[in-house]
Amino acid sequence: MLQKNKTRKSKSASQRQKRRCRCKKKAGIKGIWIDYCFLMWYNVQILGGNVMQANIKISTEIGSISKIVGEERAIELIAKAGFDAWDFSMFSMCKDNSHPLTGKDYLKFARRLRQIGVDNGIVCNQSHAPFPVREPQIRAHLKRAIECTAEAGGEICIIHPDNNKNSEENAEMYLELLPFAKECGVKIATENMWNWDKEKGHSSFAACATPKSFCEHIDIVGSEWLVACLDIGHAEMKGSDTTAVEMIHALGSRLQALHIHDNDKLHDSHQIPFSMDIDFKAIAIALKEIDYRGYFTLEADRFLTEYTEENVFNGIEQLAASARRFAEI
Repeated sequence: MLQKNKTRKSKSASQRQKRRCRCKKKAGIKGIWIDYCFLMWYNVQILGGNVMQANIKISTEIGSISKIVGEERAIELIAKAGFDAWDFSMFSMCKDNSHPLTGKDYLKFARRLRQIGVDNGIVCNQSHAPFPVREPQIRAHLKRAIECTAEAGGEICIIHPDNNKNSEENAEMYLELLPFAKECGVKIATENMWNWDKEKGHSSFAACATPKSFCEHIDIVGSEWLVACLDIGHAEMKGSDTTAVEMIHALGSRLQALHIHDNDKLHDSHQIPFSMDIDFKAIAIALKEIDYRGYFTLEADRFLTEYTEENVFNGIEQLAASARRFAEI
């Protein structure tokens, strides 16, 4: 019985091959013309008319992975999983006195990570400075974060605004940092934040939480070195009085970085895209409409919570697949 099935499969495969050959013969010049038309369409629509699709780059934060395998190994695994870049999480800078970022050789450590990325074919596209910036100790380390970004090869350093300050008050901090950032060749990105209303049981207004506030924070500074990082999950939380799509259209060319993750539209879940309730198709379309040219950077840092050193690569591969799926919509 098994031999008969093999024979049937062999005949079937042979028949399919013969049909393909007959089709090619029948197609002749017509087939060549179809191929030519397709290539012309591809060049115009993909390479010319839609540059974004041709230049899609995906990245992910390394903070959650580093907790399991360390920064060096995290970058290697990110590259192996198919990411094009890594997002330098620098939260340990103010939390762990034994971490290299807190010592005198912090720049050497940043350069070491950069080289590991280069050796594995990926780059650092952006970084995330410690927060909340209202704490004096963290505020004192922001220039160090910018330095590390530059040494790692990153182009943008995300620095949160103070949740409870308005655009004029937060501008003081950014104006203080921008000359140093410019000297380092690093742009600063502000981000849309949220507070929590315990009585209502959902998020409430914070700095950059609405399109108006976000644009004001950037425009009042008036520098090309201050840009926007849209946190998609934050924008989709109930109580934000906006959506990620509205934010994207309002920000336009100000938008140069992303934090991508999923949630239930109530909590700041930071989960892998397409696992919860956010409509990523609508967001991807909006990004195309403003001709977004930046990286698609994941910040699904709670997805790997239950993973171990033995199986974390499987989780990283899932993250890469979700990022690529979103970017290629």
